[in-house]
Amino acid sequence: MSNIGTSQRPNLRERKKARAKADIQKAALKLFAKQGYDATTVEQIAEAAEVSPSTFFRYFSTKKAVVIHDNLDLLIIEAFRGQPAGLNVVQALRRALRSVFAEIPEEELERELKRGEIILKEPELQAALIDEFTRNINMFSELIGERLNRQADNMAVRTLAGAIIGAMLSVILQSNVLGSGDNYFNGFDKALEQLEKGLPL
Repeated sequence: MSNIGTSQRPNLRERKKARAKADIQKAALKLFAKQGYDATTVEQIAEAAEVSPSTFFRYFSTKKAVVIHDNLDLLIIEAFRGQPAGLNVVQALRRALRSVFAEIPEEELERELKRGEIILKEPELQAALIDEFTRNINMFSELIGERLNRQADNMAVRTLAGAIIGAMLSVILQSNVLGSGDNYFNGFDKALEQLEKGLPL
């Protein structure tokens, strides 16, 4: 997931931007699968996505960023905000993820799995994950704080956000053995179930 504004509902401009970024990433992932990450240039990605290199850089600062970007953020944020108030944070997130993944075509889920595999194979991308995890914790802290009417920088809020990201990270790190997009989601759900139960062993 990447950092986007969570203080208000995504507007039309944000939706258009998300679609454009998704199209560019889709073209990039196809090229990476065909000829490798290192051998693929920004110019080739722009050509495959039918945009100019300057348009590519309007959405992504680097080739690395096009892989790290998570297209599901906007959908998950909306689904999470729409969950009943009676659910705790983890319950709400699990239901939100179920609703999002239920609507995503299998092809797109498989693409997310391939994206994870590329990240785990490339040292340059692995290093970039540290910044991504920081953004994810900030994003979830805002969402949790909003849901619970607490400050995003509250220690308890940030601890829960960090635990959620850690649970998801445990799945991402084994994404190359999960086998399918459906299993990828099931892995997230099981990890969050463990967290919801208090991490029993």
